[in-house]
Amino acid sequence: MSKTLKRPVAGTHPHCYIPSRLEERRARNRALRQERRRKPDKPDDFVTYEDSDSEEETPCQQNQVLNTSYNFVDYIRSRESDLRESRSIDPAYASRHILTHDMFKETPISLGNINKVFCSQWLSNRQVVFGTKCNKLMVYDVNMRRVDAIPTLPNRNGGSPDTQSGIHACQINPSHSLLATGARHSADIAIYRLPTLDPLCIGENAHTDWVFDMCWLDDQFLVSGSRDTKLALWRVNEDLMDFPETKGCADNNITSSASSTSGASSSSTSSTTTSSTSNVGGSNSNSNGVGSEQEAAESGEADEQEQDVPRYAHISPVSVKDCRGAQKIRAVCFNREYRELALLSLNGYLHLFNAETFSQKLSRKLPNCQENVCIACQPNGLYAVGCRSYTLLLDPRTLQAVKKIASRYSGCGIRSASFQGNILTIGTGMGMLMFYDIRAGKYLESCINSSRTVVLKASRGYVAQFPEEEIDGFQQLKYTPAIYTHCYDSSGTRLFTAGGPLPATLIGNYAGIWQ
Repeated sequence: MSKTLKRPVAGTHPHCYIPSRLEERRARNRALRQERRRKPDKPDDFVTYEDSDSEEETPCQQNQVLNTSYNFVDYIRSRESDLRESRSIDPAYASRHILTHDMFKETPISLGNINKVFCSQWLSNRQVVFGTKCNKLMVYDVNMRRVDAIPTLPNRNGGSPDTQSGIHACQINPSHSLLATGARHSADIAIYRLPTLDPLCIGENAHTDWVFDMCWLDDQFLVSGSRDTKLALWRVNEDLMDFPETKGCADNNITSSASSTSGASSSSTSSTTTSSTSNVGGSNSNSNGVGSEQEAAESGEADEQEQDVPRYAHISPVSVKDCRGAQKIRAVCFNREYRELALLSLNGYLHLFNAETFSQKLSRKLPNCQENVCIACQPNGLYAVGCRSYTLLLDPRTLQAVKKIASRYSGCGIRSASFQGNILTIGTGMGMLMFYDIRAGKYLESCINSSRTVVLKASRGYVAQFPEEEIDGFQQLKYTPAIYTHCYDSSGTRLFTAGGPLPATLIGNYAGIWQ
């Protein structure tokens, strides 16, 4: 969890310098070596061996171990006092501790008749943004337990309902200043400012089919992948954008010139106007006055509403590339360690692009993969690809499968995947979240009950009325929602999960907060 290299305040050694810790450490290492030597029922595809079986530590290493405190209280005190001590903390430890001690409890979120949640991101410690199949961009407030809708951005052509096929991706740039997601037309992208969620721009003229995924390379450059097998590179720089003028600014010159010319004529016509209105009956004069006031108020409100509508720019891609050998780009991720883009296509191929030159490097057929819909990348470069019945771990240097993680439930289908430190979180099509420990090479085990692994089972969610021909088959099966998206907050102590019915013909949704 934490490491603090303590310095003695008084005496020769710090308070954590206890020689018996070395014997406890040796006993733990012996147990781990015996566990590694034990032959599994099914041999692994990829095996590593230690350099030495003795694993004896040098006196210098032993001295460093004894001077290091792994106590979290020592870490907090050292940080609060700003002591000149070397200290570090594992940010994923909180997630691991909560999961292994069965501390996660679900709070279901009611979303009404929204259809399927496809993507999500934490905006802050209290807000989650997510996109749906019914083309809605929503923000959920964890504290207020309230869902608000964010207006989607139309393009210049307007777009018909046929082009609104859902928001499949939303990503936040590294500095947390911009949110990239789908626009009202599913082939466009929309950029919003954070934390206000004011629209900044809409990206057009890159794709002819739905945008399935996107990822940020840095604070300015964004890459989007679409079903049309094209990869688009965008530059989001507010200084280079042309924003349309607001109505008030455009009409400024007209109103000023009109006021100067009307000033002279108003004095000459004022006497005739008053004389003519004096001859009209009182009822007529009052009705005319009320009507003019209402018209003025309505026109003023209309002008005010037009001025209040946020204006946004329209941008075009810097470059658009065809992904050779691909059929419908399904998922995109950026490998910062190797400076490359990994693309997953529905025909079972993984494609690599050089992020600096934006050129395709290679494509590799994945072994016996079906329904490849998600990909995740660990900070050290390891890839995880979700398939129908297992998850593949791929070496980023060769794209060889180093581990095939079989699902504990047959036919569940892997719908979402993400890394939290050394823990791979897997969302399935059967309403369950599974957790695989990369370092231990097995599913995360519960500390409360060592005979079972850690699994989070989602609640039912909402299912709308479905076609009559499917009622009989649906009622015979126990319905569980598919986990299309999940994301941890910055502390790793809260997990947002969302999705909906797996069959395309069913309408429904599911969302929940685990904390």
